[in-house]
Amino acid sequence: MDLERSSLGLGSRPALVLVDMIVGFTSARCPLGTDCPEVVAANRLLLERFRELDLPVVFTTVVYHREEQARVFRARINHLNLLTPQSEWVKVDERLAPQEGEPVIAKQWASSFFNTPLDTWLREQGADSLVVTGLTTSGCVRATVVDGLQYDYPVVVPREAVGDRNAEAHRANLFDMHAKYADVMALEEVLQALPVPQTI
Repeated sequence: MDLERSSLGLGSRPALVLVDMIVGFTSARCPLGTDCPEVVAANRLLLERFRELDLPVVFTTVVYHREEQARVFRARINHLNLLTPQSEWVKVDERLAPQEGEPVIAKQWASSFFNTPLDTWLREQGADSLVVTGLTTSGCVRATVVDGLQYDYPVVVPREAVGDRNAEAHRANLFDMHAKYADVMALEEVLQALPVPQTI
């Protein structure tokens, strides 16, 4: 039996949070990644629209500067050790290159909020809701969505703008996020739901 839930949608100033759309995850050349041109294309559409509307945009990456950072996480997934500051893998995919004023926040764990300045930055931008995209649906996207809710942001996930190496995990996590933590919507619905600036 499904839980009763309310759709919260977006506020008047949503922020776009692109989770780990980095070369290490968008390219099958990296053991952590998978080629996902359709996810990149969906993120490009959202980026263009958010920029047109002058709404906040923030990227995350995963990078390890010291051996002791996220020690247990890295012991579980050894390929995370490829994500060093000098590697190409930690750079945002050039098809989604950040513009001036769009920060790239480095994280070491799954959630974009955990031990990062993301919430502080969002508050400074006046963000009142989040559109969360990126990779992977069952990992860092889900963790960011759950923490977004826990920081009291209504969260929307455009289903075409997230991806996972495992199609079954992707579907299951979209279902679960929609049931409890976020509004999972079609990309076109999200684009139409973005606030239009008021003209005088």
